[in-house]
Amino acid sequence: MSLGQHPLKRSQSAVKAIAQLFSNTFKNIFSHKWGRKFVSFFLAGALISVTMAACTATTDTKPTATTPTTGGSPAAQTTPAAGAPKKDVELTLVSFAVTKQAHEKIIPKFVEKWQKEQNQKVTFKQSYGGSGSQTRAVIDGLEADVVHLALSADTFKLEKAGLIESGWEKEYPNDGIVSKSVPAIIVREGNPKNIKTWSDLEKPGVALITADPKTSGVAKWNFLAIWNAALKANNKDEAKSIDTLVKVFTNVPILTKDAREASDAFLKQGQGDVLVNYENEVILATQKGEKVSYVIPDVNLSIDNPIAVVDKNVAKHGTKEVAEAFVKYLYSTEAQTEFAKIGFRPVDEAVAKEKQFTELYPAVKELATINKDFGGWPNADKKFFADGGIFDQVQSKIKR
Repeated sequence: MSLGQHPLKRSQSAVKAIAQLFSNTFKNIFSHKWGRKFVSFFLAGALISVTMAACTATTDTKPTATTPTTGGSPAAQTTPAAGAPKKDVELTLVSFAVTKQAHEKIIPKFVEKWQKEQNQKVTFKQSYGGSGSQTRAVIDGLEADVVHLALSADTFKLEKAGLIESGWEKEYPNDGIVSKSVPAIIVREGNPKNIKTWSDLEKPGVALITADPKTSGVAKWNFLAIWNAALKANNKDEAKSIDTLVKVFTNVPILTKDAREASDAFLKQGQGDVLVNYENEVILATQKGEKVSYVIPDVNLSIDNPIAVVDKNVAKHGTKEVAEAFVKYLYSTEAQTEFAKIGFRPVDEAVAKEKQFTELYPAVKELATINKDFGGWPNADKKFFADGGIFDQVQSKIKR
């Protein structure tokens, strides 16, 4: 298939034609020697002009990329030199109230590690409160990059709101569970009410301090732990178990907004005879020098706290890389040790088996789980804490 003559060959033909034309034209006019010289010079100039035009003719080839050698070009301005500091990044962590002390220990370690490895400064905004309240705040516009909530049910609400992609719980170990604990019964010094089991909370005259399951994820775990024990004691009779919970919550003078407020009411303000709260809260209080007496019932419930990256927000903020790195760091031996030191039972088995922690955390004989014994959080939330659920039924039967 012919593609036509090359531009240079076409130009050479044109030169010949022009030369012939001028030669014939001027032959008769300039018959003298000076005329022939003029024609020769003229034709030479024409040949040079046409040849240069052919050599610079436009073709269909693509331009070749060039590498800038001096500053000031776009590439030089936007591409940092190897080893140069990256732009500072800020992460917003939204978590439930009782994790504050743990994160305040862990975050500086991560910041130092990231700075050393990535040459990038990371700062954190932190927000703590009741898990239910924190979840609503994120849905309403609090732009969290990472959420550490008290229960998976709250994280699933963020998924339903389109903030977190489905399958988040499979992106990290232990179905996204990064910390765990068990409910503890905290009593006054000397245990004057002789509280030893969950059933003792039914006793008349025992003032129980706990948070509201409608606003606190911790309180949901507390409620389910008491329910789990009541159900076992009542041979799985739910009607009798509801009556048991009515007796227990009749002894609750006020439901606080979150677990932190419940602890403050009991420990700092002297309200109540008994407090139900996370084991880690008790351990943290003792580490601060407070004298706290408590019981870990043999029939209990594993409190599992999930971690997740808020996909929509990290995409908006450009923080996905560092947010995912932070979440992964929370599973590290270093971070898990920090969780364990201040009261959270480690999810890392190697850390859990360390002597300092086996002595700190007593084994539980009958430990229920939300998935095995309650069919997962979607089922538990609907059955117990939705409008008209068992918690509402218990409250409606209480006569104050």
